[in-house]
Amino acid sequence: MSSFSTNAATPLYKGVFFDLDGTLADTAPDLVAAANLLRTSRSLEPLAYELLRPKASAGARGLIEGAFGYTQDHPDFTQLRDEFLSNYEKAICVESKLFEGMDELLRELEQNQVIWGIVTNKFERFTFPLLASMQLDQRSKAIIGGDTTGFSKPHPAPVLKAAEINNLDPKVCLYVGDDLRDIEAGKAAGMTTVAASYGYCGCDEPIEDWGADFIIHHPLELRQIVFK
Repeated sequence: MSSFSTNAATPLYKGVFFDLDGTLADTAPDLVAAANLLRTSRSLEPLAYELLRPKASAGARGLIEGAFGYTQDHPDFTQLRDEFLSNYEKAICVESKLFEGMDELLRELEQNQVIWGIVTNKFERFTFPLLASMQLDQRSKAIIGGDTTGFSKPHPAPVLKAAEINNLDPKVCLYVGDDLRDIEAGKAAGMTTVAASYGYCGCDEPIEDWGADFIIHHPLELRQIVFK
């Protein structure tokens, strides 16, 4: 892992691309609410937010496993997934918000002509309404969902697509994420990778073992990487 440089306003990178859930925005409250609604509709007690939060990066699959212990091969999984997605779509941006410091960071990137965008495994039908509700859809220079390219992370295609539509060489771009598959996708795309420890980090491997070029503990620490 590289060390940070001091912050100034000369960009070292031309593009910064973010994972959405757990990296750019704290969407776990609404995702957990959709999962707990599955439980309460079946006369089960809701689970503690802290228990389900780490599952949010894995979307419906992770939250159903967290809420019921069911994996994708369970006979009830498909019904639960469809109901979960319906619950979530109806209340997609009730408590979701940018992480503290993220809006300040995005504005600094914009002021210094650093392109920023979003590459997420969340499908477009959820991604675009969420970003519109957060008034980010017109600011982001790339919005790549899990179904945009036909591949999802850790495949590099979505990350490469974000660079391609902005005519950027991946070598001059950062990819920031809170899950091992984010780092795998960014590295496979040839980008410098940043692991966000403030996110959900729901995989079993410690963040120090992901192989990221940098680890940040707060969004504003990205300044020390982007600028010299």
